[in-house]
Amino acid sequence: MRCGFIFVERSLSLIRALWTAASGMRAQQMNVDMIANNLANVNTTGFKKTRIDFQDLFYQTIRAPGAPVAQGTQTPNGLQVGHGVRSAGTKKLFIQGNPIATQQKYDLMIEGDGFFQVLGADGTTIYYTRDGAFQPDSQGQLVTVDGFRLADNITIPSDTLDTIVSKDGTISVITSGSPVPQSIGQITLARFVNPAGLENIGRNLYAETNASGQASTGTPASQGFGIMNQGFLELSNVEVVEEMVRMITAQRAYEANSRAILTSDDMLATANQLRR
Repeated sequence: MRCGFIFVERSLSLIRALWTAASGMRAQQMNVDMIANNLANVNTTGFKKTRIDFQDLFYQTIRAPGAPVAQGTQTPNGLQVGHGVRSAGTKKLFIQGNPIATQQKYDLMIEGDGFFQVLGADGTTIYYTRDGAFQPDSQGQLVTVDGFRLADNITIPSDTLDTIVSKDGTISVITSGSPVPQSIGQITLARFVNPAGLENIGRNLYAETNASGQASTGTPASQGFGIMNQGFLELSNVEVVEEMVRMITAQRAYEANSRAILTSDDMLATANQLRR
């Protein structure tokens, strides 16, 4: 009878090991998914790489730490068995990307903290981006590659000969009627207490959430906001070598968990073959 009890107990522990290792494989699969997305966007303007955070799952307490063993003695450590890992969240790393000179007068780069503000397709919802590849539309308004208008409502006159964007975001133009630069608007930036809490909605855009907090706005080169660089774009902050090392690490962890499943399966098969 005792042998049968030990067999059941060992079988249950091996089944637990199967599910624990399976949770590790699922977690590493998602890790590889995040790394693949980073690598896919290595040339995306203003892209910020993503890191995934993990948490261990709940523990089965077989003997609690500090449990009494005999009169006047207690266990120093206890006995607890974990049940694996889970993906707890993803975090955007807003590290400054490298600049690239484009010599295009409507290409703008934020050097430092801040986001451009653009209006969505409904014309009222404000989204945020680090992608400064703007160009005037048929009405002369500065828009993104998807046609989302810069929220500062800047319109380039039709007779503009040259456009000048200063470090503080002031936009001036030289027109055919006046060789003296004339200011036509001011770019304002937004920033957040927790930019990692912004919602990624694709198209290089972010949306405000309760986690990010409300946007605070200001002009470039003031109050801690970054400065504006005309004729430059911010490249992705993805480091290919770093991501490849992370992928190798994730792959090895995935293989180790799959080996744990095979080992548990072999041990369970051995337990099933036991005879009294």
